[in-house]
Amino acid sequence: MQEAYVLLTLTAVFAVALVSPGPDVALVVRTALHQGRRAGVLSALGLACGILVHGTLVLTGVSLLLRHSPLLFGLLQGAGALYLAWLGIGAIRAWLRRGKGGAGRLDGELPASPLGPWLRGLATNLCNPKALVFFLALLSSLIPLDMSVGGKLAVAIMLFGTGFAWFSLLSVTLTQPALQQRLLRAVPLIDGLCGLMFLTVAGVIAAGLARQF
Repeated sequence: MQEAYVLLTLTAVFAVALVSPGPDVALVVRTALHQGRRAGVLSALGLACGILVHGTLVLTGVSLLLRHSPLLFGLLQGAGALYLAWLGIGAIRAWLRRGKGGAGRLDGELPASPLGPWLRGLATNLCNPKALVFFLALLSSLIPLDMSVGGKLAVAIMLFGTGFAWFSLLSVTLTQPALQQRLLRAVPLIDGLCGLMFLTVAGVIAAGLARQF
């Protein structure tokens, strides 16, 4: 009964966090609008896989070791900031090309392959060190030390399932024909806003690193 209550509480808190604007949401929005529903769902699957990795690292205690190694965690933060900045620059460049009448598509930002959107989703979630900190704070504060292996497995499944369900729903909603036609007119603005989102998060991470070292 206690583990069921913990699982429900985690689901509620995690659902609220998921719908909050951030790099993951920005990525799904851009991918779905530029490359269609299938690519959007694939990016959602990549994000969910990243969430599963973060959750597994926390549940097994590995993330706590990373958090207590300033050098290693700093390197991870630096790599994450660079990747998010790269996404931000790509989005801003797409916005500028749109302003000049170009296509402004995402094609080419990753090697062309059916797994491209999935890789982008996985990398975006894994390379955001703030996600690791979030999961560490969330799971460490709500999961009891004596939680069973089955309970932890249920938590991991919940994190993956909830993340995939939300981001897939977002992708499917954005690619509904009637809504997509309206949104296409706003794609340049969406590109610019997503670019600013990526660059802002990267800047916050870089500023935190500068204060540490």
